[in-house]
Amino acid sequence: MGEIKAAVKDYILDEFLPGEDPDALTDDTPLITGGILDSIATVKLVGFLEERFGVQFSAHEMSADYLDTLDDIAEVVAEKM
Repeated sequence: MGEIKAAVKDYILDEFLPGEDPDALTDDTPLITGGILDSIATVKLVGFLEERFGVQFSAHEMSADYLDTLDDIAEVVAEKM
């Protein structure tokens, strides 16, 4: 899951947090509930995940229940691979 987390972290830093300290984005930083990702950003993230890792998400999975932290994201992507 380390590769998944690294790729997702790089994507989030590049797309949504340019110029931010990479060390501030930890494996358990709340992305959706913390206001880093809004609904549009979440859809963009899911598009990245589907393309990069060859997985598919259903509509109900595009939520904080599944995608709120790097740990959550890595877990759901690994389960789908």
